[in-house]
Amino acid sequence: MERNNTEGRRADELRLHSGVDQTLPVIKSESLFENGREVGIEHEGSIYRLKITKQGKLILNK
Repeated sequence: MERNNTEGRRADELRLHSGVDQTLPVIKSESLFENGREVGIEHEGSIYRLKITKQGKLILNK
């Protein structure tokens, strides 16, 4: 049953972003950051930092 609920939420998210390529995976920032303001992303052996600024924008730094 959780799978159907997840699929329903995914469809809702895609409808919200109708200008976005429908094959593009969309992840809500709340899911990434949980209760924090910064996450690390590993890409090809390097760590990148994705941060939420005081203004609520996203910044990606190596």
